[in-house]
Amino acid sequence: MAGVTSPLRLTDIAAQAQVSEATVSRVLNGKPGVAAGTRHKVLAALDLLGYERPVRLKRRSNGLVGLLIPELTNPIFPAFAQVIEQALAGHGYTPVLCTQTPGGATEDELVEQLEERGVTGIVFLSGLHADAAADPARYQRLAARGVPFVLINGFNEKISAPFVSPDDRAAADMAVRHLEDLGHRRIGLAIGPTRYVPSARKEQGFLAAVPSAESEGLIQRTLFTVEGGHAAGMALLDRGCTGIVCGSDPMALGVIRAARERGLRVPEDVSVVGFDDSPLIAFTDPPLTTVRQPVRAMATAAVGALLEAVSGTPVQRTEYIFQPELVVRGSTSQAP
Repeated sequence: MAGVTSPLRLTDIAAQAQVSEATVSRVLNGKPGVAAGTRHKVLAALDLLGYERPVRLKRRSNGLVGLLIPELTNPIFPAFAQVIEQALAGHGYTPVLCTQTPGGATEDELVEQLEERGVTGIVFLSGLHADAAADPARYQRLAARGVPFVLINGFNEKISAPFVSPDDRAAADMAVRHLEDLGHRRIGLAIGPTRYVPSARKEQGFLAAVPSAESEGLIQRTLFTVEGGHAAGMALLDRGCTGIVCGSDPMALGVIRAARERGLRVPEDVSVVGFDDSPLIAFTDPPLTTVRQPVRAMATAAVGALLEAVSGTPVQRTEYIFQPELVVRGSTSQAP
């Protein structure tokens, strides 16, 4: 304990938490009179700086909350997971991260394992609720068993629960209009399978923005991966597209790779727009123009809705839609 409260370390913790050293001292010594939010900032600073919390500050968890995500390879999922876990920890809950992998446990099996461990609630991110071909009855059965849950990225009117989504239609629309403003007239769309709600909505937004006579053959449905983007990019470049809108940032990187294999320059010959604005995407070559998902706002809203349901407060069983933002960087420019 003495090592943690030495003046130098107090200074470091205060600077990291952006509070006074006196406040840090009060928190570390368990004294009253510190707001919960301020206390949390000090504890977070301790964790970030690698200091072990004093025994008196190690509180009991309010319960376990499961977080189901489809994978970790797409950086947008870890980005969501980090914010969700921070929000849960701030309310005293212990997050349990469950990742689906090929050949591993299914979503239903993971839910069963979480229930066996007595979870307080579950957050589903881009799960089977986003797949129009999946049976929504699994969520109805989960609700009947009294397990509160919230669903991110994907909507199904047959599921009675809070949903949190970005406006995918608006995302595609703003990407197309950005390219049109740059003079592009042949614009393609690379998205995932349209049985997934986010893909279907992006396609709807694209079709609303591009005249139907021009959109024929300019939509490529593939995988949400670099390889999927590469395949879609090859096909769309064959059809003379000078601007390509993508359903994810990894897909956009695949399109850029396809363009370079053709000897084309990005953005001088081909402009590319991604979706998500996942971490590090601003540092690609070129920095990627993309439509940003409001991850922090969406994740915070999802945790808030879940914890309201956990506390017994009636929660509106509806979809909360958040507006995305176009972030213009170096992968788009005037049409050639």
